[in-house]
Amino acid sequence: MADDPVVPPNPRALDPHSLGRVFNEVPELYDRVRPGYPDELFADLVAVTGMDERPSVLEVGCGTGQATRSLAALGCTVTAVEPGADMAALARRRSTMFHNVGIETSTFEEWDDRGRRFDVLVAASSWHWVDPGVGWQRAHDVLRPGGWMALLGNVVVRRPGEPEVYAETADLHQRFCPGDPGWGRPPLEDEVRTTGEGWGLVEDPGGLFGPTIVRWYPAVQWFDGDGFADLLRSTSLYRRLARDVREPLLDAIAERIRTRMGDRASRRYLSVLRVGQRSS
Repeated sequence: MADDPVVPPNPRALDPHSLGRVFNEVPELYDRVRPGYPDELFADLVAVTGMDERPSVLEVGCGTGQATRSLAALGCTVTAVEPGADMAALARRRSTMFHNVGIETSTFEEWDDRGRRFDVLVAASSWHWVDPGVGWQRAHDVLRPGGWMALLGNVVVRRPGEPEVYAETADLHQRFCPGDPGWGRPPLEDEVRTTGEGWGLVEDPGGLFGPTIVRWYPAVQWFDGDGFADLLRSTSLYRRLARDVREPLLDAIAERIRTRMGDRASRRYLSVLRVGQRSS
């Protein structure tokens, strides 16, 4: 259950218990088009947390298992929790080569931990869907003393002077979804780097975790028009639209990329790692 919004959504504006169904509609598409996380990020996660000692990891909202597979390849024992049944099933199929991965279908808030405790909790582009009134305390409780909380994310950004899809298609969004406040150009990369301290856009955990280490990693994906439409089709901003609005809009966006952008569009990201140690 992951997402990488252009303008970070208000997760409370959508029923969090329905979000597994939102992404669950397109698991194969989601797995194909959504960005993963760079190897450098996982190398830093290992260095900060001591994961080179093969710890037990709890992953919250694993989606189709992109981060799960990277964690398993490090030798961690991974227990992954995912609310979408079809997403979880695909994550299991994608992880069959790893014997150190178990995937359980549940929201984190309702998940039965059966007394298990972990060295590291990882949430990859999913923590903003967890109820903060439950999630932070639960994370603290399921971690062993000295354990680590790690939030991974992908923030959509832009650079000055580059052609950018949202600028090129603002009129299409207005035509098909007039007055929708959710659309907007991605922020500039340099602006994001200067405003991303602490735990970011999620609510603060109070004294449950210590000071946060924050690291950034630039990345870019390239798509033709149809591919970019598929990427948008996998995100919550577009999945929450009625089909008879979403599909004509995405068809128009794909055509605009073909005719005005040479059928080549970028999706630029800053991947981010935020890590903090459990307080006693």
